[in-house]
Amino acid sequence: MFIFAVQKNNAMQEIVHPLSERQEKVVNKLNELGIPFDIHFHPPIFTIEEALEYWKEFDSTHCKNLFFRNHKGNRHYLVIFDCMQQLAIHDLEHRLRQGKLSFASEQRMEKYLGLKPGSVSPFGLINDKEHHVHLFIDKNLLNAERLSFHPNDNTATCVIKKEDFLKFLDAMGNTYEFIELYD
Repeated sequence: MFIFAVQKNNAMQEIVHPLSERQEKVVNKLNELGIPFDIHFHPPIFTIEEALEYWKEFDSTHCKNLFFRNHKGNRHYLVIFDCMQQLAIHDLEHRLRQGKLSFASEQRMEKYLGLKPGSVSPFGLINDKEHHVHLFIDKNLLNAERLSFHPNDNTATCVIKKEDFLKFLDAMGNTYEFIELYD
């Protein structure tokens, strides 16, 4: 069993729970940046439908994160939006104006974000040292007070304030923009 001191509601608390290596990297980075967060552990979840059962008690906007590549395979994008919204890939191509898109392979996901399918998260930017991945974030998320993401492993959910999410993104150095993803 591992014990980690973490920021939670602006006070240091301990996590007495085994953390995966990926979760540990996220916890350490958030602590390093002085970002308070809540972390909730649950069984592995692979779909939004499964996750909703565990997320119903959390006071946050739960985000869906999709990882794409362009047609040539030389640009990669992380698209973040409210998990209750559905996006058609053709609509997304039109809105992002990046040409034809396809889901990035598991190998690309590992290479650029250090993640496995089912665990895609902006916290994967910790592993993108060359800032290769560009983020498109639904502008409606600017209205949320708190956002939730997997901490790079689908056996937990990490909840942070929107302002702290922006602080995290700025610290990572990747480019990002808020856009209208749906009407």
